Amino acid sequence: MRYRTIGNGRTSFDVSTICLGTMQMGTKIDEATSFAILDRFVEAGGTFIDTANNYSFWDGGYGRDSEDLLGRWLASRGGRDRLRIATKLGAAKADPALPLSNTAPTNFQGLGASTIDWEARESAKHLGVDHLDVVYGHVDDLETPLAETVGAFGALQEEGLIGVAGISNVALWRIVEAREEAIRQGIAPYGLVQQQYSYVYPAPKLGRQNFVTPELLSYAASTGVDGRPPLAVTAYSPLHQGAFTRSDKNLWGGVNHPTTHARIALLREVAHDAGATPNQVALAWLLGREVPVIPVAGPSSVAQLEEVLGAAELDLDPEVRARLDADPEEAPLAA
Repeated sequence: MRYRTIGNGRTSFDVSTICLGTMQMGTKIDEATSFAILDRFVEAGGTFIDTANNYSFWDGGYGRDSEDLLGRWLASRGGRDRLRIATKLGAAKADPALPLSNTAPTNFQGLGASTIDWEARESAKHLGVDHLDVVYGHVDDLETPLAETVGAFGALQEEGLIGVAGISNVALWRIVEAREEAIRQGIAPYGLVQQQYSYVYPAPKLGRQNFVTPELLSYAASTGVDGRPPLAVTAYSPLHQGAFTRSDKNLWGGVNHPTTHARIALLREVAHDAGATPNQVALAWLLGREVPVIPVAGPSSVAQLEEVLGAAELDLDPEVRARLDADPEEAPLAA
């Protein structure tokens, strides 16, 4: 396993360069299997674990299933000080009787100050911890004044309940404005942003603001110097939920277009030539980019985790990376 430092200019700590996603733990993934995955991840040197307060509402869960499972695992295993736990808030149900939706009306709680304060404290209780290393706003909230949202996260960082605050599913201009607002308030800014990111990418569309863009990576690369506190990027769905290896998996989120099919074919060919799996090469591609990101991978078995771990120290040769980065029509597959 490899590690990198994340922070907000005031608080910093090291995390494993692969983050373990736990969305289905406690629901689709039973407790015994979940514990085995967590144990193996830590045994392999993994330290960064990601959850949220609204997972699995759509699969019959109550939202905090994975937080509660992690709490039971932490209580039984110990070692809290070696781990960095991240959770998210703001996208749980505002009205418990209504469903969640990605389109209006979303029924999201939002990122008002009272919601941030209450939900962060509830997450700490469910996880059984006295502080949360990372807390993201799960989905940007355009209805709440940005100064209120930023101030609420800043207050919890000042208190010590949160180590580093972050934001997810957000437009770049909102990240920049939020960080400038934090500086105006004299508090720690967002130190992390979590977006969808993988070897395939969606067609451009106004309003599609949940995907990593070259501009975001350029902005992140400009930080970490005097006057510009660091900003790291974490990536959810880095394996596109199995679509790189399974043809029966849906290509969702705007990526179902000819370029994607060509890139997946190229990825499989490169992986074969490299003696690795397509998933391992896709993760290594993210980890070793000019502006590296931290992939959040959510394996559902120990075997799947082992495949993910195989990417942790996989370095792609420059010529392999150049082949992957070439436009598909300019990179014909080997005969």
